Amino acid sequence: MKILHFHYGTDGGAERFFVNLATALHARGVEQEFFVRPDRSWKSDIDKLGKVHEGYIRPLSLSWLFLPGRIRRIVKTFQPDVMMGWRPRVIRLMKNYPHILRVGRLGDYPTKLGAFASADRMIVNTPGVAERFVNLGWTKPIDVVSNFTRVKPCAPIAREKLSTRHDAFVVVAVGRFVKIKGYDMLIRALARLPGVILWLVGDGEERAALEKLAGELGVIDRIRFTGWQADPAPFLAGGDVVAISSSHETLGNVILEGWSMGLPVVSTRAKGPRWLITEGEDGLLVDIGDDAQFAAAIDQLRESARLRDHLTSGGRRTLEQRFTVDAVTTAYLDVLERGIKEHSKKCGGGTR
Repeated sequence: MKILHFHYGTDGGAERFFVNLATALHARGVEQEFFVRPDRSWKSDIDKLGKVHEGYIRPLSLSWLFLPGRIRRIVKTFQPDVMMGWRPRVIRLMKNYPHILRVGRLGDYPTKLGAFASADRMIVNTPGVAERFVNLGWTKPIDVVSNFTRVKPCAPIAREKLSTRHDAFVVVAVGRFVKIKGYDMLIRALARLPGVILWLVGDGEERAALEKLAGELGVIDRIRFTGWQADPAPFLAGGDVVAISSSHETLGNVILEGWSMGLPVVSTRAKGPRWLITEGEDGLLVDIGDDAQFAAAIDQLRESARLRDHLTSGGRRTLEQRFTVDAVTTAYLDVLERGIKEHSKKCGGGTR
């Protein structure tokens, strides 16, 4: 199987999963090439998996004028069985290739279907996203295949590197600093938790606002802003609890990463975490935006080693039963192989 990926993401959990899946497909013998935005921090991770083409897709730009010709040449040379678009904007780039199976992959809730018109089928990562597509009028095939994480237990980052005492209770949050991640609520929760340290692993447009809020609440000295980290595993390994404070989270890759690292998880009741977590068995759930509830859940974990062990065991069990690399990769291959066969019949022959 040959797959030509179009991915125009930046840096975050979705991009980590893209790299993880491409790596897993490569290990299964799938040939891949990639069309990505220039200067991605994860480009070196996919360089070894197949040829990487870089370019911008800004309308009316010089690169936009030459883009159709570039794609034609790539397709002619590589002859993919599948074109896979990882963002609505790039799915449109596949419209001129009806003889190739065109798969859209989305990890968020669509608001309208126009951007997906060029896709022959969709792969989404939760039942809620599939339901939204159907409610909007989607009639083509759609498959739900969840994410996995390749994060494995590893040596923790030395706490002294983050000016953190060895006996401190550390909450770790990983992600982009954008409003929907709810880090302002998490900082307010921290203000209710004397002595707790918060590691914010990431960066983004909200950083200045978060630092300002932390200063106003008098907790800036208990927050460690680590900056963006290509590998968050050592930071997770060095913490005591993983926190997901989002107001909107389609899935929640950090939950899978936390389970993999053997940490208990506290999350808001955003749609993705509600689907992933069985409350009280592999995580704790609190209402979106409720810093008092969030603080109480963290404090409950701080005070009870027994509860931490219970949730950690449950998380590991859930991960092994539902979200292993092999299970998810096999599901992707099954969907794509079935799609190629169906598309070949529809086109009256080969897909290339």
